[in-house]
Amino acid sequence: MMFSQETRDIIYNGLWKQNPGIIQLLGLCPLLAISSNVVNALSLGLATTLVMAVASGSVAVIRNIIPHEIRIPAFVLIIAALVTVVELAMHAWMHALYIVLGVFIPLITTNCIVLARVEAFASKRSTAHSMLDATAMGLGLTGVLVALGGMREIVGKGTLFSGIDLALGPMAKGWVIP
Repeated sequence: MMFSQETRDIIYNGLWKQNPGIIQLLGLCPLLAISSNVVNALSLGLATTLVMAVASGSVAVIRNIIPHEIRIPAFVLIIAALVTVVELAMHAWMHALYIVLGVFIPLITTNCIVLARVEAFASKRSTAHSMLDATAMGLGLTGVLVALGGMREIVGKGTLFSGIDLALGPMAKGWVIP
């Protein structure tokens, strides 16, 4: 399957050239605070990616309806609603992980990565490109979080994937690498 040059550029920018964790230095609060192991880093990264993708798609759809003067509060409201859905879903289906991630789930609302991508890209581009950009940026951030979480876990605990059962259930308990 061939992608257009614009699509390839969006993916490359999100994963590497404009990586929010490495290049733009956005989202350092979760990067430093919750990435003490791979599971926490991966979980928060994927939650952020999901919120970014859906928020960007939503904003791209309604970008011409929102008055310019109230666009930022409207974007924050959309992001907050999506974060609430993610938080409630984690509380219902991944309660142990929800407890571990704690306040960092609601902080996705104020994470400048999400708002920056919605404002800079999704408010000006098509829905498909906006969702692709947000997904690539989110996966780029998730990669940075997982790399840092892996290094911190190996140095701190001498293991890898400690607590994987919190995200994937009891069947994954044996996946920890000592």
